[in-house]
Amino acid sequence: MQARGVKPVLAVYTALFLLFLYGPFVVLAILSFQTGPEGGPQFPIIEWSTYWYQHLFGLTPPSRIAPLPIEESLGRSIILAIMTMVVSTVLGVTSAQAFRKKFRGSGIAFYLIVLGMMVPGVLVGLGMALAANVLGIDRHWWSTAFVLHVVYTYPFAFLVMLAIFNRFDQSVEEASWSLGVSPIRTFRKVTFPLIFPGVLSAMLFAFTLSYDEFSRTLFASGRDLTLPLAIYGTFSVEIHPNVFAFGVLTTLFSFALLAVYAILMGLSVRRGRRVAIQEEA
Repeated sequence: MQARGVKPVLAVYTALFLLFLYGPFVVLAILSFQTGPEGGPQFPIIEWSTYWYQHLFGLTPPSRIAPLPIEESLGRSIILAIMTMVVSTVLGVTSAQAFRKKFRGSGIAFYLIVLGMMVPGVLVGLGMALAANVLGIDRHWWSTAFVLHVVYTYPFAFLVMLAIFNRFDQSVEEASWSLGVSPIRTFRKVTFPLIFPGVLSAMLFAFTLSYDEFSRTLFASGRDLTLPLAIYGTFSVEIHPNVFAFGVLTTLFSFALLAVYAILMGLSVRRGRRVAIQEEA
């Protein structure tokens, strides 16, 4: 009886949580189909239209509403996210590999790594800006902001890989070593294919966290704005549904990344199963 009573409560709680989580996106998606250029971010919808999506790509006649400054900033954000993803994932894999065995100072090293995700981004960004000014270093999205993004995303990649290695069967590597295979070749041919799902997760974490990072980039990017900063700059003037339309497209891009991640994860799992079947045979 108690279990039957708990299930409906959990179902209602889950439904309310999902509504709270995705409700703003639904409202944003509806408002993005407001007619333009006279239609604004308000209900009821004056007329359904794809005007603001066309406005993003410059397919509408000139009007008083300027296009979003997203072309260069979008490229910067994507390049910065890819750079951060590569460096953070490599650091996460190598450092998690090192933590598979206890070494002197491992506890201190662990907390120093995780500290990057715990310190507030505003304080880290402000500290980087002050340090750059004192040292006479120019602030750019590809230098100072990039360093802060790696400091922030590296702990996430590290913790993901640490969890993967904690469940890793070391006897597979030992069998390879016993056959005379070098450690480097063992890692490339044996270890890496087995930990590849974790590497994908670390890459996804690093990319998404860097792509929409705001507070750390605000103080460290200099004059060249990334996408979150450029979008924020438009809010201080006037809000139009073109921002909502761009938000819908950005969300669809995130879903596409998740779909690619799911496909690669499925292929990796199937490959692991085939390898296990061959070993049993």
